[in-house]
Amino acid sequence: METSSASAYLAPARSLVTIAHIVYALHAVSLAIGAFGAASVIGSFLFGWPSIIGVILNYIYRGDTRGTWLESHYRWQIRTFWLAALWSVLTAIVSGVLLIVLVGLATWVVGLFVLGVWATIRIVRGWLKLRDGLTIG
Repeated sequence: METSSASAYLAPARSLVTIAHIVYALHAVSLAIGAFGAASVIGSFLFGWPSIIGVILNYIYRGDTRGTWLESHYRWQIRTFWLAALWSVLTAIVSGVLLIVLVGLATWVVGLFVLGVWATIRIVRGWLKLRDGLTIG
């Protein structure tokens, strides 16, 4: 549920807000490495150290955000990572099966491109909401 104001929640510790910014930045770095490097965007997002460190930080500190507007951001960041992983596996399975009829490579490329765009949109959208002190998701 998205609210226009975070005033209905407890105020989170400033350090937790900083950690959420750091995690968004780590995910953004992973996406940028994939966009401008040799890896795919989603591959870099899922297997790059910045994103892995970000998800670990989310799990370490998410309990401290319970009852605050920041809880939605930690949940959003974790879900973005795991949903990207799930959809990547599904894309690989479908593409592997479709290799038999020679369209599997196309579904793989298109699927990873769409996932990269999706992950980028989620990270940007979440980070902007965090900057404005709003809940997400």
